[in-house]
Amino acid sequence: MVSAVAFLLAVTLGPAVIRYLRARKLGKSIRELGPESHAVKTGTPTMGGIIIIAPTIVATLLLNFSGRSMLVPLITLGIHGLLGMADDFQSLVGSRGNGFSTRVKLVILVAAATGIALILYYVLRLESVYLPFVGKIPIGLWYIPIAIITIVGTANAVNLTDGLDTLAGGTAAMAFGAYGIVAFLQEQSLLATFCFTIVGATLGFLWFNAHPAQVFMGDTGSLALGATLAVVAMMTGHWMLLPLIGAVFVVEALSVLLQVAYFKLSGGRRLLKMSPLHHHFELSGWSEPQVTMRFWLAGFVAAMLGVALALA
Repeated sequence: MVSAVAFLLAVTLGPAVIRYLRARKLGKSIRELGPESHAVKTGTPTMGGIIIIAPTIVATLLLNFSGRSMLVPLITLGIHGLLGMADDFQSLVGSRGNGFSTRVKLVILVAAATGIALILYYVLRLESVYLPFVGKIPIGLWYIPIAIITIVGTANAVNLTDGLDTLAGGTAAMAFGAYGIVAFLQEQSLLATFCFTIVGATLGFLWFNAHPAQVFMGDTGSLALGATLAVVAMMTGHWMLLPLIGAVFVVEALSVLLQVAYFKLSGGRRLLKMSPLHHHFELSGWSEPQVTMRFWLAGFVAAMLGVALALA
């Protein structure tokens, strides 16, 4: 029910947000190195992640807030949304740059993740991992650096996946749905409801992000969704399954790393036609909806496998 409320709030809020972004000319600048077919997207309103973040926060505070545990994912969502918004402002049409430099963004993400990891460990007393077929294993202080790496890595991976209409939003919704089921089976009702609240809000955003997109989520949405997904995974203890449940994000991030490494080691040759991986398939002849739908299907299967292993 809370998920449905979040969906309705997002669908209701969406048109107003899009009108505001258009009126302020807050349109995305499409990078020149991207596929030529994406040039028509220049000027499409960005920062649409607001359509996900605001309904999630409102629905959670009004209908699913009890105790400090919900503060952690909410704070994560809000902080990374603000960080992404600041980055989006620097990549608008007519701006001089393409957002924060990689180094600056990494420093900020690590700082935010460190604060969140400390809260998870010292306040919520989380210090374990669940392994399929084995069970719960305490890992002590190792939990903190692992949480930092997981939060930063997932935020960046979802950010890299956000390159086609509905791609990042759809796969993120599946991942949150999977962790919602895992949390429900653990009898973490608040966390399970929070996961499905994000699913509802994200589906509401996808109403406007469907190809051809009326709005992009931007870093506002992708960094917020990625970091929050990692926090949810840490809170369930099944963070070892995150690379499987979020397999699309992992493959997208690896495609960029491999492309850069191969380019440097081979003296300028390319492993893929373009990275991230979704652009490679676009340049191989797949249409944007084909790439998105096939990645969705892969993400759905990966999410189902993740839930199955969580039960093992």
